[in-house]
Amino acid sequence: MKMKLFTEKYENAVKALSTLEEALNTEYSTFVQDASIQRFEYTTEAVWKCLQSYLKEYEGIMCASPKACMREAKKVNLMDDDTVKLALEMIDDRNLTSHTYHEEIAGTLFKLLPQYAILMKSILNKIKPNI
Repeated sequence: MKMKLFTEKYENAVKALSTLEEALNTEYSTFVQDASIQRFEYTTEAVWKCLQSYLKEYEGIMCASPKACMREAKKVNLMDDDTVKLALEMIDDRNLTSHTYHEEIAGTLFKLLPQYAILMKSILNKIKPNI
């Protein structure tokens, strides 16, 4: 049953990421930018919760926050120093956007989204369950 929960979280994270990638592959407009940021927010949430489930089920590691999970992922060699640094920046950026809207922040973040999408895809590829 536990493995099933991880598999569900994994599938949800993959679906969320595909919606972000779809938005990022759409011709730019402020609407697309805003939609991409919204999709980034829920994709980040789905990916870290999937990672949390993986760490618990496969590594016996409990982590209660996104940043803690990213640091724990490094300890089990899912990420190197540079990747963890980027992942922590991604969490900070997600936190910025989810609490308020600033046009300047949105424009800056939008430019980082392709890099964050690649990072999240990499995390998911490393923890992919045998389905």
